[in-house]
Amino acid sequence: MNVLLIEDEPQAAQRLEKLVKAIVPGVVILAKIDTVKNSVEWLTSNPPPDLILMDIQLADGISFSIFDQCEVKSPVIF
Repeated sequence: MNVLLIEDEPQAAQRLEKLVKAIVPGVVILAKIDTVKNSVEWLTSNPPPDLILMDIQLADGISFSIFDQCEVKSPVIF
């Protein structure tokens, strides 16, 4: 399973990555992204991940604005 983490707090991203890896053996964390801007860039230039774990408040705004700027084809867990 390929997972994209969108979280702006480094400790929270690290903890989330650790939890996911403990629950889902063989999971691949494709990237850890901390801004709306970088999320849109990543999503428009890479194949869709199997799952996106997304924080609502990011460093440069609300993550819901990602959906206004690009098509998100993956399931999202907030």
